[in-house]
Amino acid sequence: MRYVVIMAGGSGTRLWPLSRQGMPKQLLDLVDGKSLLRLAFERSLASVPAEQILVVTGAAYADAVAAQLPELPASNIMGEPVGRDSLNAVAWPAAVLAARDPEAVIAQVTADHLIEPLAEFAARLETAFAIAEADPSALVTLGVVPTSPHTGYGYLHRGAPLEGFADAYEVAEFAEKPAREVAESYLASGEYWWNAGMFVWRAETLLEQLHLLLPQTHAAVRELAAQPDRLNEIFPTLFKTSVDYAVMEPVSTGQGDAHVVAVALDITWRDIGGYASLAEILAQDADGNATSGRTVNLDAGDNIVFNADPDAVVALLGVHDLVVVRTPTATMVAHLDDAERVKQLVAAVAEQVGPAFA
Repeated sequence: MRYVVIMAGGSGTRLWPLSRQGMPKQLLDLVDGKSLLRLAFERSLASVPAEQILVVTGAAYADAVAAQLPELPASNIMGEPVGRDSLNAVAWPAAVLAARDPEAVIAQVTADHLIEPLAEFAARLETAFAIAEADPSALVTLGVVPTSPHTGYGYLHRGAPLEGFADAYEVAEFAEKPAREVAESYLASGEYWWNAGMFVWRAETLLEQLHLLLPQTHAAVRELAAQPDRLNEIFPTLFKTSVDYAVMEPVSTGQGDAHVVAVALDITWRDIGGYASLAEILAQDADGNATSGRTVNLDAGDNIVFNADPDAVVALLGVHDLVVVRTPTATMVAHLDDAERVKQLVAAVAEQVGPAFA
């Protein structure tokens, strides 16, 4: 049977102070009154019914997830007691689903992406499901056809085409976030796709690779599936690493006994990781200011202004290239060039004025 697992556990600190410890970015109503999580859930419904969708999130967010997704069975919300990176956010549900259904095929998607059009995404996900069902040795990843030499994404280098499936290729290698000139060469070659961090695989295939590559983690998640009451004991001890580093990259280089396949996503895809990507979906005025909420700009241009305080106005005069964010409890002003350093600022806020404001 097919399943979709939505990863929704990140804290979203690069969108502080909008995103906070108690209300991370994936739960905020950022797009037409809907959260990124809600949009991910609605995309998933195009592929499987609600009872075959699981959400992996922080235990502290489980109630908020349930409130946003009332169609989702409560047992399908998996609350991590602590964050242990993406490997464990995929390995744990894989073990749980494999115990329920040895033939389970999982689409592993994320809750911080904007993807359009929905029909095209659903069609490519269908291709990925079909590959994993036809070939038990395939780990399928989704690669976004790039539209710019983006330096903030990892890349997939596609190899030989996969026989019998359109727009599907073997993966020759995973490439780290590149320098600008390298990204430009990737784009010019036409052989590289953005690594979207979304996957489709048989649950047992992923677990078999984990058994070969990280046997202790494999044993631990199998134990979790068999004894869920030990979650708070076992989960914090899991080795913290990404699924790319632990499984996908080693398998693509010949380790393990599977192979990695990529399906092309020729779609509009945005990873809402920080303010630069958020600005792409905000309204812009004639001076290039991307704004949300009650704002006034006079002789100000190319700013990102987000006012989440309904009782306040944010007014800018004669300034350019700033990020200005107002909430009822915190205000941030940063130069656009420093927008990716917000994590450092959050750490300083927590240290100097207390974690309640972080």
